[in-house]
Amino acid sequence: MATNTQEQQSQAGRHQEVGHKSLLQTDDLYQYILETSVYPREPEPMKELRELTAKHPWNLMTTSADEGQFLNMLLKLINAKNTMEIGVYTGYSLLATALALPHDGKILAMDINRENYELGLPVIQKAGVAHKIEFKEGPAMPVLDELLQDEKNHGSYDFIFVDADKDNYLNYHKRLIELVKVGGLIGYDNTLWNGSVVAPADAPLRKYVRYYRDFVMELNKALAVDPRIEICMLPVGDGITLCRRLK
Repeated sequence: MATNTQEQQSQAGRHQEVGHKSLLQTDDLYQYILETSVYPREPEPMKELRELTAKHPWNLMTTSADEGQFLNMLLKLINAKNTMEIGVYTGYSLLATALALPHDGKILAMDINRENYELGLPVIQKAGVAHKIEFKEGPAMPVLDELLQDEKNHGSYDFIFVDADKDNYLNYHKRLIELVKVGGLIGYDNTLWNGSVVAPADAPLRKYVRYYRDFVMELNKALAVDPRIEICMLPVGDGITLCRRLK
């Protein structure tokens, strides 16, 4: 008969593989949320794109279905109209945003890989929301710097979602805080980084997890003491920190 420790280790192993985008205690609990709350209400285009993305070799990069549902509702609650997304991949979170915005809403979307974006583009087009998206291929930093040169862009964004290169999160924040409006939100994804933020220094972590962990922890410390924002870190998906600009 397996000991409690053995059962916990076995369960933790399954959770790491199956529930990568969840920080809940068990996969069964996460699956309950998906099957009870998320999947039954998931718009058909988002379901189609989620299933399409699941076949891609880099599918771990996608936004989880529960986080997509959260973003969709959040954008409706704040009546967002002008938004930005840094890091698109196949566009699941982008589609969640586009479906939430009004017909004349806008999303400036940036990613270094157009091929991945174009994988999901037919689904976005079929959903009738492609006209809301302006996609720019390449690094986001030069685009942000260009935006900041024009005073009219300062404080013009209602919501900005960042799910990109973690080693640049702080550099993004320095620029985005000027572009989001007072009272607007910036959402930084992966701020709990697969739970590694509390892992011991000698913990056996995947190479990419270990590499980016320090950058994520540095961001979290900086956001916690930034007087220009109020924050809320949520254990949704792989952790998302919402920053509301105060001044």
